[in-house]
Amino acid sequence: MKLSNRTYDILKELTIVWLPALGTLYFALSGIWGFPYGEQIVGTITAVVAFLGVCLHLSSKDYNRAVPSEHEKEVGAMGIGEEEDYEDGENDE
Repeated sequence: MKLSNRTYDILKELTIVWLPALGTLYFALSGIWGFPYGEQIVGTITAVVAFLGVCLHLSSKDYNRAVPSEHEKEVGAMGIGEEEDYEDGENDE
């Protein structure tokens, strides 16, 4: 699943900050003021948050697979992990 950076950032903020805050607010106010359908609305918000979390995780996983990390770039540039052409006892010293 590919998302643009802007879409990813917006969905991440909604998923991590705004939707949980909205669910908590509605749950608290429904208990205090008797707003209707408190459990149903909060349950729906929680289900949406869980679904968006999975979507964001998959998008992040795809992105990280496609773009090498800075650490991987540094390791590759230093030649670490590449096979050496030395045989036993024939090192240049």
